[in-house]
Amino acid sequence: MPNTKSAERRMRSSARKQSRNRSVKSSLHTLERRYLSLVEAGKKEDAAQVLRTVTSAFDKAAKAGVIHRATADRKKSRLAVKMG
Repeated sequence: MPNTKSAERRMRSSARKQSRNRSVKSSLHTLERRYLSLVEAGKKEDAAQVLRTVTSAFDKAAKAGVIHRATADRKKSRLAVKMG
């Protein structure tokens, strides 16, 4: 348990951030799986639209600090390669 008021506040703040980060990461994984399933099914036009959504989501997550910028860039690149 926290010993000071500031540590108590920090604990609450960390719990909020952890919850938000988990939610964002979960949605990223879901989008990524949806995209990969479309690519495997050969639905190129649908996959292209989902790729734009996934790319945007990775950029937003990196901007918010949920994931590292380089991680977002690497994942976007690898997903784009799977398209073509």
